[in-house]
Amino acid sequence: MIRVLIADDQAMVREGFGALLAAQPDLLVVGSAPDGAAAVTAARRLDPDVVLMDVRMPVMDGLEATRRLLTPGASVRVLILTTFDLDDYVYEALRAGASGFLLKDAPAADLVHAVRVVAAGEALLAPSVTRRLIAEFAARPQARPPRPTALTGLTPRETDVLRLIARGRSNQEIAADLVVAEQTVKTHVGRILAKLALRDRAQAVVFAYESGLIAAGE
Repeated sequence: MIRVLIADDQAMVREGFGALLAAQPDLLVVGSAPDGAAAVTAARRLDPDVVLMDVRMPVMDGLEATRRLLTPGASVRVLILTTFDLDDYVYEALRAGASGFLLKDAPAADLVHAVRVVAAGEALLAPSVTRRLIAEFAARPQARPPRPTALTGLTPRETDVLRLIARGRSNQEIAADLVVAEQTVKTHVGRILAKLALRDRAQAVVFAYESGLIAAGE
């Protein structure tokens, strides 16, 4: 069973999402919280696999709650839910360590799918979100920061794969670009995440740009 905690300041949203998820045979709603501070407390007590985290909440917003939950070694994953399709929220949520970003008006099936994807350790990083990240970095000064020493541990092929991840390529597209099997790409991605101590592809995209491995427009 995938254990889910719902954090939203609107009771109707918590109840609606709770009923939707509870109807799934593999999902268990273990609790809910009306603000970010309560979400952090509840998550530490209930140990959910996934937290559905609203962005705009009183006491503590969802971004700060995400940062506090996703400390090194944390196993919980955060799926950001919001009615606001704003670049700053997308970027900051993923930078804080969230594994996905979903608008509240998405179809019910998309929400259920998102929870399962995030719980499985994957990132729910749609091409539109990747484009937002690239646009964010494109707006920054072009001077590149020094590359972290962690990058030196990647093989040349792993470095190529990381660059393609940062450009928003899927595993299938990367396999076609490099003329290798898709399973080989999956193996490379797993090794990249392990070597760089990253949670998922979402953090890999942020890392690639922030480290200077790739610049917007390349």
